[in-house]
Amino acid sequence: MKALFLIFHGFEEFNGISKKIRYQINALKECGLDLKTCFLDDTSNHKRRMIDNYILKDYGNGLRGKILKRIEFSSIVDYVIKNDIHFIYMRYDHNANPFTIYMLNRLKKHNVKVIMEIPTYPYDQEYKGLPMPYQRILFIDKCFRKILAKKIDKVVTFSDYRTIWERPTIRISNGIDFKQVKIKSCINDTNNEFHMIGVATMHPWHGFDRAIEGLANYYKSLHKVEVYFHIVGCGVPEVVEKYKRMVANNNLEKFIIFHGAMFGEALDDLFDKSDFGIGSLARHRSNITKIKTLKNIEYAARGIPFVYSEIDDDFENMPYIIKASPDDTPLDIDKLISFYHSKKFMPSEIRATIESTLSWKQQMQHVLDESDINQE
Repeated sequence: MKALFLIFHGFEEFNGISKKIRYQINALKECGLDLKTCFLDDTSNHKRRMIDNYILKDYGNGLRGKILKRIEFSSIVDYVIKNDIHFIYMRYDHNANPFTIYMLNRLKKHNVKVIMEIPTYPYDQEYKGLPMPYQRILFIDKCFRKILAKKIDKVVTFSDYRTIWERPTIRISNGIDFKQVKIKSCINDTNNEFHMIGVATMHPWHGFDRAIEGLANYYKSLHKVEVYFHIVGCGVPEVVEKYKRMVANNNLEKFIIFHGAMFGEALDDLFDKSDFGIGSLARHRSNITKIKTLKNIEYAARGIPFVYSEIDDDFENMPYIIKASPDDTPLDIDKLISFYHSKKFMPSEIRATIESTLSWKQQMQHVLDESDINQE
């Protein structure tokens, strides 16, 4: 079946979201779809809507380009009709508005099945404390999202919600492409040094401030092991700056390293150096209790133990995880070290616990089965 994977932004090689989407695309192709990908390209500030390597619509640059990329969707509908595409997997970008609704209405009239993924739900609380441009996005989204939902067939969610905006859901886990994620190649001596790693596009709900505060407390007390925290990724500027101020105020520059965006061999090398993963520590700030995060799956695929504070049904009973309390208390670093030293964590054994269940091919096949497209 011909299909289209539709996103409303571009790709960045170092970005975790971009990697996830690439994995999903490859998985859908492995499941048998003749799949094209529609995305935005912003090379040299020149806006284009792309279908794989083909320019679907050139919006130019400047203000005109910025506006058109957000409101011009007729080119997508025309392409779908012309190429006899009957299935669209659309990644929601909090962009419900009259223009996206009109696009979906036209697709519905041509009997195109649209499955929409909402990466995180609920998400309203994620905007709490963010600058006004973010609040404007949420306001418009709230006005139109239930109308938009009427135009789609089902919602893909990583939560336990059976309906979202009165639409039936397909509940899946985040997955991993095991061919693309290198397993940790060595077990380090942690008697003198203990290296933690946190990989994220940083937002308040990642809660890395709890780890920073925990390290500040740790270094104020007697300690035998030097603990390092490697923070990988970019994020909301206000959040990143807050973290950096906390590090400076507590004189932790030696022990907390901001690496920025990393990918490929450099990231593999850092994971080899790292002993422990820092997952999300503050999902409670966005009013989320249960979620299945990509971060936890990547740590398990890499083969390292990790900590998180939400409920993640894929990992709750695994012997290599430890839970942090779902609040704003500082992370207990001594507790993490004691947990790590209480067992022998073999990377291959950790990875093996998810290989049979959490590949992207398995998760996306579930989407196709629940979408009933194989029967058309």
